[in-house]
Amino acid sequence: MPRTSGARAILQLLADAGVSRLFGNPGTTELPLVDAVAAEPRIEYVLGLQEVPVMAMADGYAMASGGLGVVNLHASCGLGNAMGMLFNAAREGTPLLVTAGQSDRRILFEEPILASDMVAVTRPWTKWSAQVERVEDVPVAIRRAVQAALTPPTGPVFLSLPIDVQMAEAELDLTSARVPDRHVRPPIDALRAAALLLGGARNPAIIAGSRVVEAGAVDSLVAVAERLGAPVFSESATSHGRAPFPAAHPLNGQQLPLWAPDVHKQLEEFDVLLAVGLDLLRMYIHHDPPQAVPSSCRLVHLDENPWQIGKNYPAEVGLIGDVRSGLEELGLLLGEAMSVEQTSAAASRGRRRGADHAEIREALRKKIAADRQFRPMAPGTLMETVARVLPPNVAVVEEAVTTTEHLLERLGALPTTDGYFAHRGWALGWGLGCAIGVKLAWPERPMLALLGEGAAMYGIQGLWTAARYNVPVTFIVCNNGHYQILKDGARMLGLPAARDGRFIGMDLDRPSLDILKLAEGFGVEAVRVTEPDELAEVLKSSLAGDRPRVIDVPIQKTRASQFG
Repeated sequence: MPRTSGARAILQLLADAGVSRLFGNPGTTELPLVDAVAAEPRIEYVLGLQEVPVMAMADGYAMASGGLGVVNLHASCGLGNAMGMLFNAAREGTPLLVTAGQSDRRILFEEPILASDMVAVTRPWTKWSAQVERVEDVPVAIRRAVQAALTPPTGPVFLSLPIDVQMAEAELDLTSARVPDRHVRPPIDALRAAALLLGGARNPAIIAGSRVVEAGAVDSLVAVAERLGAPVFSESATSHGRAPFPAAHPLNGQQLPLWAPDVHKQLEEFDVLLAVGLDLLRMYIHHDPPQAVPSSCRLVHLDENPWQIGKNYPAEVGLIGDVRSGLEELGLLLGEAMSVEQTSAAASRGRRRGADHAEIREALRKKIAADRQFRPMAPGTLMETVARVLPPNVAVVEEAVTTTEHLLERLGALPTTDGYFAHRGWALGWGLGCAIGVKLAWPERPMLALLGEGAAMYGIQGLWTAARYNVPVTFIVCNNGHYQILKDGARMLGLPAARDGRFIGMDLDRPSLDILKLAEGFGVEAVRVTEPDELAEVLKSSLAGDRPRVIDVPIQKTRASQFG
């Protein structure tokens, strides 16, 4: 066995596992690992100025590539800065290896300045968290971390790396990690029971989540939906991250509403629900009545994560297994189980749903058109303009929920399902860094980030990384000068000052944020656009360009209409 240092062993094992980028912001306790990167040509170190955008970059890179994202943070303080982004990754189930340097073990008992129990800090939001105590344990720790992060249910893991373990040398077994095949089919008897229940339904519907697209199962879901003639609803905005169903498909029923009573009302017409690839459900604020899924709905739930099945709502049939394999098998069994009459009824349902959904989209377009005369632009005007010029292979990251309102999907304008990423954890600052990571994973695809100006400020340092590595992302900052979602929430809660239009700590003025100067200060070209046609031209040019660019778009502070 070769004799090597802990740091060199870590990098070799990661490179052998397919890792080609290490995202980080180093400090003293990470120096041996960063120094060793110079001797590992297969790994590029991507430097960020602050841990929020650094972690978000690794998150976006992992989600787009489908592989392991690796981030190296600076001891307790760097990890503390990144914790909000770790929460996002945990909610997403992103396969991330998060590492942080630890103080030399020989002085740990003295409570050195940078040391803390980082394992305890990260444990609630990771699948596995550990400190490597011996250089001899490095190979096992890395193999275990890689396998844990990439094995369903996927998610982040954490390793604390004492500086002396990084520097120590030993003869080590550097056998690379081997991740088991994830495509495990649910039990056949359960699949048959699901097919009988769904095939015999009078009025079935499907609720689909991010793990459909992450499992490569969109086409399989389309086949099941078309066989059943069932509308497909995406998760509510609070947890809707990827696009599990083609936006322009006639059976796309758009997103579920945000509040439990509204979800209940939308679902109460259906007798059988198929929930697939999602956490059912992650609500936001309590509403009465709190039961979002009607008790009259018989539930089939397919997911790779056993914890989610039956967690909040009892499932008549639970299907534990790979989402794609399960949907493929379910589609075949539905073909066997459904009678000629049931197949004919499903086709009729599908046609009616398609006509209904077309009417909903047309009404939405009319609402947007009615607001086009407003200046600053109405949010819908901004989004309709963006929708008109998106190239077919674009990737989109959204972190401006009260502006975007998932309108690209709702208008049927999102070109692909795989190229869409929205905010699942809701720790702010994620979108800017995530877009950089996605672009690094997909250099051939145009990259658009739609950001609220408040959210962008949490990770604005990421612009420097985009400039340093010339990562051509187009950042549209939807600038309404306040925290719109907080004002909406205060009104919804019926708070007395909010009812009178008085809000504390929710306006970004006096002074207003100068997005242009901020971007230019980090080395990124920036322009302010106030007219829809000008926005269309600037956006088309930027998406076809070869450098990062910020487009600051002032929008209405008080919205002319509410699409949600």
